[in-house]
Amino acid sequence: MEEIELTYINIDKNEIEKKLIELGGRKIGDYHYRRIVFDYPDFRLDKQAAWVRLRDESDKITLAFKQRLGENLRDKLDGDEGMYERETIVKDFDATREILLKIGLIEKMYQENKRTRYILDGVEYDIDTWPLLDPYLEIEGPSWDKVYETVEKLGLKKEDGKKFSTNQIYRLKGLDDRNYTKLTFSEQIERTENKF
Repeated sequence: MEEIELTYINIDKNEIEKKLIELGGRKIGDYHYRRIVFDYPDFRLDKQAAWVRLRDESDKITLAFKQRLGENLRDKLDGDEGMYERETIVKDFDATREILLKIGLIEKMYQENKRTRYILDGVEYDIDTWPLLDPYLEIEGPSWDKVYETVEKLGLKKEDGKKFSTNQIYRLKGLDDRNYTKLTFSEQIERTENKF
């Protein structure tokens, strides 16, 4: 299913939160996520701009298959055609990790990020902070019309919103998060072989 989401980089986190509150947005919470991204040993998912993600979201654990849509995704730094995402809730992070490893997947990377989430008019606003990146805003809704409507309420320009992955944002900064086996706020371990 298509992910209906726009991303805005170079934001002022405090200003966005202030506007959301003024508009009646409800803060859902602050989260510290940990995730493992999986692939096959030959990185065949990465070659298709796809990955399997196991994520501990504090209040739930999710397993997802995600894939960027469109052509020449490795070279696109101005957005793309969006994302296919299929996600389910799983009960146990470690048991699910073990199952994925037993079926032949490998741990491509371990990552952490922080997220502040607001809800306004049925639309989710996530202010994400990742190691080595400035905060950015993701706006996700039930339809593109609803997302564009809320973009205007925030005073943002529709054309400034991109269909970006975090990997594309890292690449805009001259980094490739896939070249780290561990990417947390306290530790960044670069891959020594099989670099992207």
